[in-house]
Amino acid sequence: MGDLGFLSKLLEKVQQHSTIIGKVWMTVLFVFRIMVLGAAAEKVWGDEQSKMICNTKQPGCKNVCYDKAFPISHIRLWVMQIIFVSAPTLVYLGHVIHITHKENKLREKIKSRAEKSGQKVPKYTEEGGKVHIRGSLLGSYMTSLVFKMILEAAFIVGQYYLYGFVFTPQIVCEGDPCPFKVECFMSRPTEKTIFIIFMLAVSCVSLLLTVVEIFYLMFRRSGRPMQPVSYSAATY
Repeated sequence: MGDLGFLSKLLEKVQQHSTIIGKVWMTVLFVFRIMVLGAAAEKVWGDEQSKMICNTKQPGCKNVCYDKAFPISHIRLWVMQIIFVSAPTLVYLGHVIHITHKENKLREKIKSRAEKSGQKVPKYTEEGGKVHIRGSLLGSYMTSLVFKMILEAAFIVGQYYLYGFVFTPQIVCEGDPCPFKVECFMSRPTEKTIFIIFMLAVSCVSLLLTVVEIFYLMFRRSGRPMQPVSYSAATY
């Protein structure tokens, strides 16, 4: 899970530029998805092909049956889900870094000369590095939430379309190179079903948090418009 470890480090930087609901979403992502996948997924799902038993010894039949039943393994699907769902948040992080860099340069210019009347001042960031989600940042943050919501829902529907939400212990397949209709049996179906339901529940919680955060930002924006941060000449 080294690829997810790098992703975790990037997402940690987003936390300080998110709402309180966004921070809860990050916690759910780290603790209940990335850490659980890294700690338990490989042990639970690492034997689904090696421990699969079929009622034939025909070479290649077992591999063909497994490929038809699992075009992509659950664990790889969940890793893809985490990466794709996190991608909009990382795009937002890139926007934050760009805005912060621009306003730091502007702040340096202001410090180097006396402030003139009407001079442009930093709008999104404070001296301490705090970022205010408004204006174009609010737009990019809302856009990332919408895409995150769509991707989360798409993966939930996609998992249901591919496998359903219960692990099937028996697989029946036929066709070359199998000599007849072959029955294969998977290992630890109950444990795998519990794991599937758990990951589905976490996905639903993440989706719900994203929807709640969208409404939270809309309500905060319409109910109490945020004013630009003002900087006095004495500050510089």
